[in-house]
Amino acid sequence: MPEFKIQHITKYNYDSPVRDSANKIILFPIVDIYQDVIKHDLHITGNPQVDTYVDYYGNEVGSFTYTDPHTTLVINSKLSINTHPRPLPVDDVASVTQWDELFSLKYIVPYIDFLKQEYFEGLSELFPIVEDVRKINDTPYKTALRFCEYVYKNFEYIKGVTTVETTLDEIWNLKAGVCQDFAHILMVMLRSVSIPARYVSGYICPNRDGMRGTGATHAWAEAYLPGYGWLGIDPTNNCVANETHVRLAVGRNFSDCSPVKGVYKGSAKHTLEVSVSVGYEDHPLHEEKDLFTVSAPKTEETASRNSYERYMEIIQQQQQQQQQQRQQ
Repeated sequence: MPEFKIQHITKYNYDSPVRDSANKIILFPIVDIYQDVIKHDLHITGNPQVDTYVDYYGNEVGSFTYTDPHTTLVINSKLSINTHPRPLPVDDVASVTQWDELFSLKYIVPYIDFLKQEYFEGLSELFPIVEDVRKINDTPYKTALRFCEYVYKNFEYIKGVTTVETTLDEIWNLKAGVCQDFAHILMVMLRSVSIPARYVSGYICPNRDGMRGTGATHAWAEAYLPGYGWLGIDPTNNCVANETHVRLAVGRNFSDCSPVKGVYKGSAKHTLEVSVSVGYEDHPLHEEKDLFTVSAPKTEETASRNSYERYMEIIQQQQQQQQQQRQQ
């Protein structure tokens, strides 16, 4: 039963004063038999009142408006939480029985949202891969694990090559990205064989294995399995999400679970800094910082071009290094 300390800081810097900053935050951990919140402190610039409600997917959501003119807005979430390991599926029911149960969920709320497939051009290429990866007698649980392994082995983990605006087609063409991209591809594969799949946002906490995404915001998928319920599967690390994964929210995709998003009146230029520190109760925090500079609203075209340019630069650098090594 590990206890984790998590600090999640979101900081907006504006190039001139803005006002009426209205924000929605999903920084309140899910509370159930697998997560106990010991303490949660939330500090926001200007100390605005935070109103909370529970959304359609069961997430606790906060909303606030900071009306005074300001050039900086900081949202500082400090969390102490206990996590508990969950048992793995026993998976002793005949596979045909389990698949029949999944097929019966097609028109049942709340599974409809998590079975709805987001179309992208790469589906025609992905479907044959799905059929090749899955085995005819596999249960849904085994199928989900095979899909997880496929994403882990066939997509390269590269920070900065994608953004939250990157489309499924871009991810599929790049065959690279970060945790949210891996989760989105896995969900497409699961939904294609009638396994309800939902997106999970949260944190992955330190362990001895040095998993990807440790000490930062993280994302993975959950698959609904007959006789078991929702099982977290982390394709970034090719593992079942368990006591080192702290859940903040679930939804259809990233948009439903974004930790912070909002609007304001004033200058369109700002810089966003996100810093996450994660550690055990008796160990120093490990910090990871991501910086984003936004000077104008991004269009799909510019987001795509920037992703490809960054990725191609990385590939070219690798090729140049290999060529230099051969010459030596």
